[in-house]
Amino acid sequence: MVETVSAPAWCGEVIQARAANATARAHLAAVAALAAAADRCRDLVAVTDDQQRVLMANKSWCRVSGWRASGSGDEATTAKTLSEAASGEALRLAVGGAREFEAPLSLRRRATPDPLQLPCRGTAVAIARSTSHLVFVCEPVGGAPESGGRGSLHSIRRGSLDVRSVASDGHRRTSLAKLQGLPLEAPITKVISLLSAAMEGAPPATVACVERAVDMLRTSELYSPQMRDEPKLRAEDPITNDLIGALLSQGPTTVLSSRRSSNDSTVVRTQANRQNVKHKTSGQLRDLLDTGLNWDFEIFRLEDLTRGRPLVHLGMTLMAGRFDVCAAFECDDKTLLNWLTVVEMNYHASNTYHNSTHAADVLQAVAFFLEKERLKNLLEPAEAAAALIAAAAHDIDHPGMSSAFLCNSQHPLAVLYNDISVLESHHSALTFKLTLNDERVNIFKNLDRDNFKSARHNIIDMILATEMTKHFEHLAKFVNVFYAKGGGSKEDDINADEPLSLDMTALTQADNMVLVKRMMIKCADVSNASRPQKFAFEWARRIAEEYFLQTDQEKANDLPVVMPMFDRATCSIPRSQIGFIDYIIIDMMEAWAAFIDMPELVSHARANHQRWKELDEAGVTTIADVRRAQRQSIQPTTSHPTAEE
Repeated sequence: MVETVSAPAWCGEVIQARAANATARAHLAAVAALAAAADRCRDLVAVTDDQQRVLMANKSWCRVSGWRASGSGDEATTAKTLSEAASGEALRLAVGGAREFEAPLSLRRRATPDPLQLPCRGTAVAIARSTSHLVFVCEPVGGAPESGGRGSLHSIRRGSLDVRSVASDGHRRTSLAKLQGLPLEAPITKVISLLSAAMEGAPPATVACVERAVDMLRTSELYSPQMRDEPKLRAEDPITNDLIGALLSQGPTTVLSSRRSSNDSTVVRTQANRQNVKHKTSGQLRDLLDTGLNWDFEIFRLEDLTRGRPLVHLGMTLMAGRFDVCAAFECDDKTLLNWLTVVEMNYHASNTYHNSTHAADVLQAVAFFLEKERLKNLLEPAEAAAALIAAAAHDIDHPGMSSAFLCNSQHPLAVLYNDISVLESHHSALTFKLTLNDERVNIFKNLDRDNFKSARHNIIDMILATEMTKHFEHLAKFVNVFYAKGGGSKEDDINADEPLSLDMTALTQADNMVLVKRMMIKCADVSNASRPQKFAFEWARRIAEEYFLQTDQEKANDLPVVMPMFDRATCSIPRSQIGFIDYIIIDMMEAWAAFIDMPELVSHARANHQRWKELDEAGVTTIADVRRAQRQSIQPTTSHPTAEE
């Protein structure tokens, strides 16, 4: 190669060398900047060569592992291989040649003999064709104490921080740096961090307990307790297990059978019913409706007198009369009457339990609760009106089959609602569909946007609260918020012998009123077990008959039998009611009765429980047996239907 002596050529080479040097300096500066950024990051970051020799580890890594920072002398991180201080699946994948991986890394520390398990993300970097460097990024799990006051952003950073962004995604890295400086920290994240920090140096038994607690806290179902393994709820009583298990199992919805719509024929029937109401609100019916706010209201007599149309009559008496729902929603009596008529038409009269009589019964219970002084002072008129609307429509178009049945049969509604809250979602959706589709029944048409939005939210929330799979969640939240016991845990309040003590400070927080409204409609929905005995017995007969029909349908269609013990030939109705009162009613009614000062809720439930026990001991099992027992021990009244099963 001949060396040139041309001055222009020399100048060109000098310029080229200078440019190359500048580029190299820029690259070095960028590397230094990245290293500085990594040092300020809460994540544990380490970079190794292809032999897993550590080339760089940030301050978080060094602080957790007990290493000295890079370049600090004889014990610098550069003198280590990663395998000396770490093990686990992440390291195995890296050694095996994985280009990208996400796996746990076990980091050994000087402070304690126990290694720290960290979630790790890694990537292989290739300057040429083969891997030249490995990057490991671990998330701190309580092992890296913060020297600064920054908040934890685990959820944000976990989703946005990808190892590939270190090499290619500068914009996202910049956004992450900005977010990291914000004072954001979820309370549950802080609790988990504190518990994790408390495990440092703790005895193994303590560490195991804390780890179990942390696992529980990570779940989203914090208020959905599991049934305790008590003698009362074991396989010795399969009927109770069937009933409680079916009530708490997921799967809700409705059948779209021959749906009536709000068309002209509906309005014609509405007008006829309006005059019918005026005509019938005299004599016996008027006298009966005057007792509409009594807890021993004769709901079955109303069913007889109205020929199976009790909701319109009782609804107009309570909603248009006592509570003036029309004023709260700025509608007239005619619109409310039309709405009640359309809603009642969409209940299935063929159902023995989930029909418009049940809707009227729940409406009456909610109205009774609203008359209690505490609720009068807590709820606004619009909230009370929304509660009455929710009660009247809470089971609209119920097919007489449970959610589990609909899910097992792949009913269109179960498919539509993804097997989740199917019935309750359908009840609330259909309520608003029927209401908003026709101006003549639209009780919300005069409300402004904000008031309609509030009413809609309240109604939907209360209808969804009737889903039994969420029973213990709603009860636990209510008790934990409104009741306290000196020196004890709120979690034990509903099972303790000590009387509940109301926490008055909770009443001042508006958000807690949501819990009150949910409990109100829940208690109203299952209040039949807390009614006087003659009503409780009739409701028990009706719900049992509906369950028997479902079992018949399941067997006929070769579907899974949700409640196999609810076979009309073998089921013991007293035992099913004993279990229902024990595990669903007593605790809830005690909490609600103490809140609204209504002790008869509990006394009726306990009296019914005792009577069912007596009947069980006497060998009473079937519907016919229960009816005979009713006639022998309870004075017959016109409140009982006379049709035989």
